[in-house]
Amino acid sequence: MGQRFLQRRLTQASCRIRELQEELRVVQDQLSHMSDEADDLSLRAMVSETPSASFEYREAKKHADAMLKHRDDLVQEISVLEQRVNEYLDRMKDARL
Repeated sequence: MGQRFLQRRLTQASCRIRELQEELRVVQDQLSHMSDEADDLSLRAMVSETPSASFEYREAKKHADAMLKHRDDLVQEISVLEQRVNEYLDRMKDARL
């Protein structure tokens, strides 16, 4: 591959990694709050033993689980992009030798 093409791909991947890392920070913060809320609602559901409290807990738990999956997806995507960046850097290094 040409140097310019590799540099452009490297720049694009690096920018995307930064965007994903920022999104990951936000998601982790939201996940923390959602998990705390689900824990509180779980306790409330056990104490009150009402259907509405159980429903609220299940809904909060679903949201927290969805956010956890989103966080895991972001971590995976960042990992893939970091590997790609390393490949681009290796190709650029090999092309210069």
